[in-house]
Amino acid sequence: VNSPIKLLRVPFRVLVLHGLKDYQFPQDEAVAPSNPFLEEEEGLKKDSRLADLATELLMVATSRRSLHLYNISNTRGKVGTFCIFKTVYKIGEDVIGTFNFSEGDIPCLQFSVSLQTEESIQEEFQRRRGQPVSFSTHARHQEACLHTAQSSFSLPIPLSSTPGFTTNIVSLKWRLHFEFVTSGESAGTCLVRGSQSEAVTWTGVEQIEVDTFSWDLPIKVLPTNPILASYVSQFSSTNSITI
Repeated sequence: VNSPIKLLRVPFRVLVLHGLKDYQFPQDEAVAPSNPFLEEEEGLKKDSRLADLATELLMVATSRRSLHLYNISNTRGKVGTFCIFKTVYKIGEDVIGTFNFSEGDIPCLQFSVSLQTEESIQEEFQRRRGQPVSFSTHARHQEACLHTAQSSFSLPIPLSSTPGFTTNIVSLKWRLHFEFVTSGESAGTCLVRGSQSEAVTWTGVEQIEVDTFSWDLPIKVLPTNPILASYVSQFSSTNSITI
């Protein structure tokens, strides 16, 4: 009484999982024995089943694996192949992919893979007309791969990141952004000659013509288990208000 009103802001995260709104729970009762001396409210029981269902749907959606092969090529020929086993992940997982340059006709000198988010705003809600799409990089792998037959990468999806979503105002999408630097010369000029009568030391050329090109692979990132999301902050935090 007779004290000023103070406002306390408490931040929290909401992880949205689509597909649970119209789900119909089975009408049969649970087979597991229950305690007859404890009264369980129907609302709490439904919320518990809904949380278990959300976790199960996440596991089913992100555990499906199927081989995806992509040919990497430019205007001059084939560079190699890229292999990935799934394109749907949840926050906290690692995006793993492999390259095979042994079957390529054009030697690849260097490649880089970036895990990015693409944020776009609907045209009617943009501050100015033609507002560009915003890109953010969360993880990146770069490697020099001349004379490399096979290579791989692993990019972790941060637990503090936001899963993909779409509203009538803004949309957030995830992608893998690839950049390749290839040799402008034929593959024979970049190989080490094996028919040498004496022992020689091969050194890279000082100047070489290169070609660069990029490629984007869309992926889906879903929410994660709330227990894993709570691991982002390992330190206890408190908020207090004095009236």
